[in-house]
Amino acid sequence: MSSDETDGGREGSIAHRVPDLGALELLLAVARLGSLGGAARELGITQPAASSRIRSMERQLGVALVDRSPRGSRLTDAGALVTDWARRVVEAAAAFDAGAQALRHRRDSRLRVAASMTIAEYLLPGWLLALRSQRPDTAVSLLAGNSTTVAEQLLSDEADLGFVEGLSVPPGLDSTVIAHDHLIVVTAPTHPWARRRRPVPATELASTPLILREKGSGTRQVLDAALGGLARPLIELSSTTAVKASAVSGAGPAVLSELAVGEELSTRRLVRIPVEGLTLARDLRAVWPTGHRPTGPARELLSLTRG
Repeated sequence: MSSDETDGGREGSIAHRVPDLGALELLLAVARLGSLGGAARELGITQPAASSRIRSMERQLGVALVDRSPRGSRLTDAGALVTDWARRVVEAAAAFDAGAQALRHRRDSRLRVAASMTIAEYLLPGWLLALRSQRPDTAVSLLAGNSTTVAEQLLSDEADLGFVEGLSVPPGLDSTVIAHDHLIVVTAPTHPWARRRRPVPATELASTPLILREKGSGTRQVLDAALGGLARPLIELSSTTAVKASAVSGAGPAVLSELAVGEELSTRRLVRIPVEGLTLARDLRAVWPTGHRPTGPARELLSLTRG
């Protein structure tokens, strides 16, 4: 083997030639206290373990570092030199650790969430309240939009975690299912469908102008898929609240999440209309950029959605 190859091998294996931080901290403690036993106690290890670590370090470096005697332990000349180097390494490691902690604190001090409308209005408030009790110092911002907007926010690094309601996961995102939902047809009690005794056929629903969410929303994706893209918009609105208000006013039938209309159904401001031959089920998902699983507050929020 050539000398260049040998030197290259040594350069590439520095981690195997340099003692670990624990061993260097032990050597510094021995130098400061003049006692191997005292150094062991300070670092919370046994004296035999400390002795073994010093011997291992001496074998690794190929020089004696500590002279041991009944009166205590003192550094050899080589040990004193190595201790000076060790101090610089430990100080650099402490600076590295402080920097890493600062990065974690900066990450943990804020959480940017993007969510499609139904989740943002009816599920996220409870989750964020629970997160607040665990992380009172984390500032949370919520960006509400349709599923397409949520994907754009995540992929442009404007959000740390997203929630969507569509049938599929937008490209470039990983996901996990956090809940299940059903869409239902509702009308005001004055609408003719509210007085029908039989379910409305799916074909009639497809031919009837409806109050709908805009294209790109999870709700619209599910309905269009169920009706083969035949849904006819009477009005297209960009929020669940607006769709619900229009339906309550008697403007026409609407398709909404069960999560959104519980109060209106219980007070009879809206009536649920059975539809024959149509299932409008969907999964609710947490999403994040592919390969970047949530960490810090985003990971904690994700765990709360499964509680």
